Amino acid sequence: MLMKPFILQNNIYWIGALHPDLRVFDIIMQTKNGSTYNSYLILDEKIVVIDTVKEKFADQYVEHITELVDPRRIDYIVVQHTEPDHSGSLNQLLYAAPQAKVICAKAAVKYVQNTLNREVSIQPVGIKETLSLGSKSLMFLPAPFIHWPDTMMTYLVEDQILFSCDLFGAHICDSRMFDDLLARDAWPDFQYYFDSIMRPFKKNVRNALGKLADLSIKTIAPSHGPILRSAISRYIDAYAKWSEPKTLNHPPILLIYYASAHGYTAMMAETIAAGAKSRGVQVNVMDAEEIDMNDHVLQIEAADAVLWGSPTINNDAVKPIWEILSSLASIDVKGKLAGSFGSYAWSGEAVQVLNDRLTAMKFRVPFEGVTALLRPSETELQQCFDFGVRIAEQMYADQKQEPSH
Repeated sequence: MLMKPFILQNNIYWIGALHPDLRVFDIIMQTKNGSTYNSYLILDEKIVVIDTVKEKFADQYVEHITELVDPRRIDYIVVQHTEPDHSGSLNQLLYAAPQAKVICAKAAVKYVQNTLNREVSIQPVGIKETLSLGSKSLMFLPAPFIHWPDTMMTYLVEDQILFSCDLFGAHICDSRMFDDLLARDAWPDFQYYFDSIMRPFKKNVRNALGKLADLSIKTIAPSHGPILRSAISRYIDAYAKWSEPKTLNHPPILLIYYASAHGYTAMMAETIAAGAKSRGVQVNVMDAEEIDMNDHVLQIEAADAVLWGSPTINNDAVKPIWEILSSLASIDVKGKLAGSFGSYAWSGEAVQVLNDRLTAMKFRVPFEGVTALLRPSETELQQCFDFGVRIAEQMYADQKQEPSH
């Protein structure tokens, strides 16, 4: 739904859309409180729109802009991010404002072109480039991978407003639209948003925060959720804390997830664990069918290595393992040590299928997996033990530590 535009301050307007019945965002997020698509209008000698709204709201969106200004007078449309929840109405707005120039990060140019699929005027900008609007000026702060490569923030210098794109957002639909007017504590929503959207990009978040260090910020105007105007430092400090780099574990931590139809893959898991423990590694062995799905993602993020065990059923690994792997989109697993193992009866594809999937997810898989034909023999169990030892020694090598015996 569209809410009437309202003024933030000094000829700066919110012109976005409310989506109160949104229940899932980007497939991966539950949005029980709905969300907003925040778009902003700045009226000066030059007229600027910052981001648009989801396409389903496009017609009303353009009508509401028309209540404030003739769209043909719009000089610039700043595209901070080309994901459709930000740029979905860009095409319609450009038809209403055909003379407007699109401003975006250099990395966003191809995305704008492939969003519109027609010729428009595009002005790419770099870090700290400025644009005078008359009495106001914009400074552009490209911030790649917050959470797309095209992302950019925009700082309104004179009014000290940071248009932060997806940074500092939350999926909350509340027509009061300012953090200090909300009827409830929304802090869990902000943290859930970070965990779901920003967590895989912690290094990039830290880089983005570094670009804000010298700015005086009175208001943060994100792309989703309430506009922030109270205790600004609280939000910035929280992002700094949430994006801190992973610390080394002493001793290193190995997680072993397994699913076992008849107990044979479970035997392998325990034997691999024994091998790793013999080198001083902390090991947690978990049945994939019994884990708490709310906790395991954070455990995997904190671990130094993760092993996955599955029997082969119908030429594939089994559903409980796939369910865990499919839930890891909210963390960065690139380079994390991983491997697989499993028992089989006649074909045995599960281990290779898992290793292929782990590699595609950017896990580091340096060793071939371990397999056993039905009940592991003493020889196969020794191979499992040795596999655990190799994994442990690789974990210490990764930390540049000597193993403790």
